[in-house]
Amino acid sequence: MTTQPGIITLMGSGEMTAAMVEVHKELLGHYGPQAGAVFIDTPAGFQLNADQIAQKAKTYFQKHIQHPLTIASLKSADQESAIAKEQCYQTIQQAQYLFIGPGSPTYALRQWQQTRIPELLAERVAQGACLVAASAAALTMGQLTLPVYEIYKVGHTPHWVEGLNLFKAFGLDWTIIPHWNNAEGGNHDTRYCFMGAPRLQALETLLPDSTTLVGLDEHTALVINFATQQVSIKGLGSVTLRQNGRERIFSKNDAISLTDLCVEAPSRSILSIHTVRPQTIGLDDDMVWAPVEGLSEQIHTALAHNRIEAATHALLELERHIHEVYEQLQARDAEGAAREVLRNLLVLFGSQLARRPDSRQSCLAPLVDALLELRSRLKEKKEWQAADEIRACLARAGVQVEDRSDGMYWRLVDKKTGDEKA
Repeated sequence: MTTQPGIITLMGSGEMTAAMVEVHKELLGHYGPQAGAVFIDTPAGFQLNADQIAQKAKTYFQKHIQHPLTIASLKSADQESAIAKEQCYQTIQQAQYLFIGPGSPTYALRQWQQTRIPELLAERVAQGACLVAASAAALTMGQLTLPVYEIYKVGHTPHWVEGLNLFKAFGLDWTIIPHWNNAEGGNHDTRYCFMGAPRLQALETLLPDSTTLVGLDEHTALVINFATQQVSIKGLGSVTLRQNGRERIFSKNDAISLTDLCVEAPSRSILSIHTVRPQTIGLDDDMVWAPVEGLSEQIHTALAHNRIEAATHALLELERHIHEVYEQLQARDAEGAAREVLRNLLVLFGSQLARRPDSRQSCLAPLVDALLELRSRLKEKKEWQAADEIRACLARAGVQVEDRSDGMYWRLVDKKTGDEKA
């Protein structure tokens, strides 16, 4: 039997935030509750907090996705033993869900080029697994990779380096740019993964004519199911395809097939949506960063238990804390990360409130209507006592039932005064 290819999902940012929880859940749903999920830690392997980032991924999956996550660790190709490498390879080979995220794309490529990981990733997708590449990892997936830090922080001339080119097997000549609509620069252009428009134009002149530039907005996922040839966009933003001066923009409401991603369309103007990006920073246990994570955790917990007032108090406390320690956050290049935490929580608040019923009546309607349907059947059978007991039970809960010639109607009333409630 021929094995169907799997899924590649690219995330522009926010891979471990509330905005992507349902995306991870839906993707894992293709593989069942026993699916092996792994996090590959290589992109952040050079960072002193690499283990903390991996642990954060495990905690995120355990708490929000309700699915175990194993670490496939290969921080450095030079320093890992042969046994450690083989253990990493085996973990990847046994996984149905491969998750790679923050760090440095060029560091990740340098390490992977000395290992079997590129071929294993391609094999797993060809064999039906799901690969989720976010932020730095998304940059590595195309034919060419943007050396972000080298250009943006060090000042190198805009250039590309060779990427993993995982899409080649599916007939797609892509170069991926996450953080497409980034606006963290404030008074300077940081769209297009911190390159800004002038650098992007210079970079585009270096692309082969056959290459499509794929821009992923922040908190946005591009899900490509190669078995079904279907494509979907999840999250908050859009996906932009650019080639030879032409541009096409897809949103999450668009019906997209894989063929659509290969077809050029008339030019459109570049999006300029203002959002911020997360930064990976040291998770120091101090009075600057620790309260940010602590209050964030309080808010998540409160919202999970529908304690809106407690969550609101904690959110206000978080905003106050960020304001008070803003200079210290700037000193460690962490103000962007703190703002991102705050923004993610606002998204979570909005999602939570959007799911709440408009009123008490709309909340109770499914239960009351079902009880009245039962009461109607009891009356048809002339079981008057049981029907009256249902009416009395509802009355004790503040639900007044009226029997009319055209049916039963109900309304909420104050149990003491009998006045109608909203």
